[in-house]
Amino acid sequence: MGVFKSPDGGFRFPRQKRKMSLVNVPIKILTVDDHPMWREGIAAVLASETSMTLVAEASNGCEAIKQFRNHRPDVTLMDLQMPLMNGQEAIRAIRRESPDARIIVLTTYSDDKQACQAIQAGAAGYLLKSVVRKELIATIRKVHAGQNIIRSDQCDPC
Repeated sequence: MGVFKSPDGGFRFPRQKRKMSLVNVPIKILTVDDHPMWREGIAAVLASETSMTLVAEASNGCEAIKQFRNHRPDVTLMDLQMPLMNGQEAIRAIRRESPDARIIVLTTYSDDKQACQAIQAGAAGYLLKSVVRKELIATIRKVHAGQNIIRSDQCDPC
């Protein structure tokens, strides 16, 4: 392809097709929690991040599996204690179907046993709900990039 003369006497170059860049593709997030206020809070945090988008919400493990199948999020934020199916069971079910699923547990339970069980179920990260916004966003990015965010003391007793 050559250079073309434009009507105003200047020159123009033919347009080239842009290659799709993964840098511009937002991280798709599914949030799972039985408390609407927590889901709304996560949605508000994510709304301010142009590099992330909330694709779905679920209020229990059964809904989480359905929403995961429908939306194929890049990262799932999962509570542990929920009705119908808890977070650990949902993590196992999702990881059976999608072994590469990236799931971060976001919970109020700080005990090592809960953390260890979630990690054994396939969680790639474990955060307390008391975490600050900046740490949540950083953890989502790191887990999306393939890192596991687990403190060394969270699974020692297993």
